[in-house]
Amino acid sequence: MKKTLTAVLLSLTLAAPVMAKDIAGVKYPDTATVAGKELKLNGVGLRKKAIFKVYTVGLYVENPTQDATALLNADEVKRVRMFMKRDLKKDQITEAIENGFKKNAGANLPKLQDRLNTFKNAIPAEVKEGQELILTYVPGKGTTVQTSDGKSIDVEGKDFADALFSVWLGKDPVDSGLKDGMLGKDD
Repeated sequence: MKKTLTAVLLSLTLAAPVMAKDIAGVKYPDTATVAGKELKLNGVGLRKKAIFKVYTVGLYVENPTQDATALLNADEVKRVRMFMKRDLKKDQITEAIENGFKKNAGANLPKLQDRLNTFKNAIPAEVKEGQELILTYVPGKGTTVQTSDGKSIDVEGKDFADALFSVWLGKDPVDSGLKDGMLGKDD
């Protein structure tokens, strides 16, 4: 009985949403409403390159979990909010995303390439420190890319969303510490 109770409590703890978090001076609220669904903050992270803070990220999902595979496989609304901690040129952002696609999409990359190009074209020429990129997947609609200047585009397909979110949550993430943060494993 004691083992069962411990297992139940542990599973509830692991699936509990993260409360509002502050990381590197950026506050991420504990919920976000998207397409009529209330998403919960799954976790936050800081992307560093060498000694530089590049961006913070918050992952919002319908059903929080520390299981990256479950998050990627779920055909549910999910959102990544990226808050820039330094100025980045378009090619810096798109090159990093494309490299993440190549590492995680594998044999699917050729059929995703046209949509990846559409995504890359949506990224502004420069994203300044303090600006955000918001990437939201909605089942049946696809992935919306929103920029701080109010522009947005949609890229269809769950397969595209899976490859995009794999950049951070896949088997070969852009940054394993960032992945752990997004999964709520660094608390």
